[in-house]
Amino acid sequence: MTTKTTSEKKKEDTSEKKKGNAFEEFGIQVEKFASRTAESIKKAIDHALSTRNTVLTIRVNDECNKKLNMLVDAGLFKSRSESAAFLIQEGIIVQEPLFFKIKSRLDKMEKIKEELKSIVDKEISPPKVKQKKTASNKSE
Repeated sequence: MTTKTTSEKKKEDTSEKKKGNAFEEFGIQVEKFASRTAESIKKAIDHALSTRNTVLTIRVNDECNKKLNMLVDAGLFKSRSESAAFLIQEGIIVQEPLFFKIKSRLDKMEKIKEELKSIVDKEISPPKVKQKKTASNKSE
């Protein structure tokens, strides 16, 4: 068995302290990152919920309900309604290209409807009303 000298023990202690400090620093960085991430999520949630003014009644399946409850239980939202509103908003943002295509087609459909209405208005004129002969018309 070998015995360590005092200088060797000091080197080991210093090495252990450096490792401990590195882990502590890493832990601090992880905490800061988590805090910034949570704050970022909070801001996104607040923004998504700030303009809610339409009430919807929806039915969801059990799995969706569990997920909405998870968000509430985690403290991210006050209610399932808030969590659903946030997820709907995020889904719309992610699907923006799809909504652009849909809007384009709806605009074309509206133009076609207007054209058809114009055609019908021109082709179908109101029926001509026959004038009844009155005493004043007879004298003429």
